[in-house]
Amino acid sequence: MSTLERLEATITARAAASPEESYVAKLNAKGLPKMAQKVGEEATETVIAAVSGTGGELIGESADLVFHLMVLLQAKGIPFGDVLAELDRREGLSGLEEKASRKDA
Repeated sequence: MSTLERLEATITARAAASPEESYVAKLNAKGLPKMAQKVGEEATETVIAAVSGTGGELIGESADLVFHLMVLLQAKGIPFGDVLAELDRREGLSGLEEKASRKDA
């Protein structure tokens, strides 16, 4: 099992726990808007670390961002594998081509 698969399994298990016992359960209890807000906060902190922080700070904030994104995806019933499949689908496309294809959809 990969790190992301283990993390996804842990998030799924903890979502069913009591909010007093699990941070993931606490986020779930607060609802999707709070989870989405946390993803935004972590994204901002990642950007700040990239611009003015150390490599270690960027790594830590990136981990926080991935974690909170995975919590949000779990709450929406979207397996992280679906995100990986979308990245696989885009492999070999230039970023400009991929972005242009979304305008047609």
